[in-house]
Amino acid sequence: MFSPVPMMRLSAIVLERDARATLRELGRLRTVQLTCAPSEENPAPLRFPDYTREIARCDRLRSRLTELRRTLDIKSAPPSPAPAEMTLPQAECLLAELERMSHDLASRREGVLRRSDELDHLSVQIRLLSNLNTPLDEIGRFEFLHFVTGSMPEKPFEHLTVEAAAVFLPQPIHQGRVPLVAVTTKSRGPSMDNTLKRAGFHPEKLPPPNGRTAEQWLAEMRRDQDENDTELGQLQAAIESLAAQYSSTLAGLEVWVDTERQLLQAEQSFARTQSTVLITGWTPKAAEIELRKRLSECTHGRCVLEVRAPTDVPEKDIPVLLRHSRLLRPFEMLITAYGLPKYRELAPTLFVAISYVLMFGMMFGDVGHGFLLALAGLGVKLKSRTAKGRDLGTLLLFNGLASAVFGAVYGSYFGVPQLKEHALWRDPLEGQPIALMRLAMGAGVVLMSCGLVLNILNRLRHQEWIEGVLGKFGIMGVVFYWGAIVLVAKAAAIRAQGWWSPALVAFLGMPVLCWAIKDPLELFVRRRAGASAHDEGMMVALTESLVGAFEGVMLYLANTVSFVRLAAYAMSHAALLMAAFTLASEVSPVPGVGPVLSGLVVVLGNLAAMLLEGIVASVQALRLEYYEFFGKFFSGEGQSFQPFSLAAPRT
Repeated sequence: MFSPVPMMRLSAIVLERDARATLRELGRLRTVQLTCAPSEENPAPLRFPDYTREIARCDRLRSRLTELRRTLDIKSAPPSPAPAEMTLPQAECLLAELERMSHDLASRREGVLRRSDELDHLSVQIRLLSNLNTPLDEIGRFEFLHFVTGSMPEKPFEHLTVEAAAVFLPQPIHQGRVPLVAVTTKSRGPSMDNTLKRAGFHPEKLPPPNGRTAEQWLAEMRRDQDENDTELGQLQAAIESLAAQYSSTLAGLEVWVDTERQLLQAEQSFARTQSTVLITGWTPKAAEIELRKRLSECTHGRCVLEVRAPTDVPEKDIPVLLRHSRLLRPFEMLITAYGLPKYRELAPTLFVAISYVLMFGMMFGDVGHGFLLALAGLGVKLKSRTAKGRDLGTLLLFNGLASAVFGAVYGSYFGVPQLKEHALWRDPLEGQPIALMRLAMGAGVVLMSCGLVLNILNRLRHQEWIEGVLGKFGIMGVVFYWGAIVLVAKAAAIRAQGWWSPALVAFLGMPVLCWAIKDPLELFVRRRAGASAHDEGMMVALTESLVGAFEGVMLYLANTVSFVRLAAYAMSHAALLMAAFTLASEVSPVPGVGPVLSGLVVVLGNLAAMLLEGIVASVQALRLEYYEFFGKFFSGEGQSFQPFSLAAPRT
């Protein structure tokens, strides 16, 4: 609960012929994160294979599969089992056969679609001349008239002017352009052509009309279009039949290509001799027994497996896996959004679960709002198909229940003023706001103190004795923080006993002095150990310590006061509801519609409070966790455990 899952360093030596079977078994097991073998662990002579070309072939295959899926318009299909022993050439041959069968149909369909577009475009041009009841091949023979057909952009056409008289026969806009026939006299033709060209006019020549009128030509084109549509329907049906027949094969091939690429990438990191392969990685300690059993089975006992604790491995190289119960798992999302703890750091999940829910409830306290939020969370939890969705539902459920509890404490039931008298304590606004602020800062003191304790434990576990004792978030930090609290709370009693000056020295002066000498002391220890070749010097360390000490004093004050926001947002939540009911009482006397308006204002006011304050409370509670709590002890620099897997992720 408080630490990441214990990890073990594994090294397995298998025969070359068993390497692929071992990898497949590890992919199914999904409990091993593969790593590149360190040089000191490599047997000699060794080599690392280069599968760059094979991986590139897999990438090309994947692109071709995607294109084939698009061509056949296949959305999804359950994959058929892919042959485990298929090779890349065999996969390429199978894909080539599928492409060959689909290529002819797809090419014919593209040709029919192009012909359909051409017919549509041509029919638009011919309609321009549909009012001329004369063979179209006679138009260009008029002795005194000049005709042009084509299209131009919509905007220039609206402002089109010509230097000479002309007649324009526009058609409805088609694909952002205006189909147009322009007519003028032969002598004025060049002037009109130049003006149209400057306006973006594209002339288009019609095919030879062969004595037909526009109406005759349009009728002929409609027959061609009907035949075209029939052929297109037949081709589409053939393509759909082909897609239905081979969609499962295509999906299985995609799975095989993706799996093969993963296997090739993994094999590149394995050191090899002429006949053996060294596989290295990380596995949770609890998975060791099952791992030994499965590797022994898949290699028929031809495997040497060594699993040991990472006592001599740098912490940054050890992957981190958090594993919590179903109740705590939703709060793991909040932690991983900030980062992961290092392998030997304490995980603050339990503290986050308690503090986040309580802080949210304190800021969003209302029985009705909390009940609705809990109901929504329960619905998400029951209906969601993914683990993250269910975790989100659990988080909403907990937050809603906390809000309902604090709502009962405040006497807030959808903000109804008549129910405030049933409060277990008092309303945030009408009670004692100062007392609520003190309670909020008290919650901050508790949470920050937990952060200090966790930091001390982490430092001592890492044997960082100077930081753990003298650091501003170490033991001296606890002495300063709680000493300052005692001095503020019991100032009169301490003065009466005559202990004020000794208390100032013990609780404030001594911790600040320790913070000021911490960095120089660490530098001195490193120099004694011979590990300070790149240090900047004692004066730099002393300056940094003095600045850090001043920062520490201000930080404790600012972080504690920051928790006042818990009370402030609780009061703003109550204020929004109060404003809604005040406005409702103002509009209720309106003749006829007063009661309806009043009810509408109350409903809208509650919705606004739920949405706005719900978002604000979520963000502010998370901010207090990250800055005021995590900032004391949590590095967030851990590396996530990424097990090797050949299957779809579990939900």
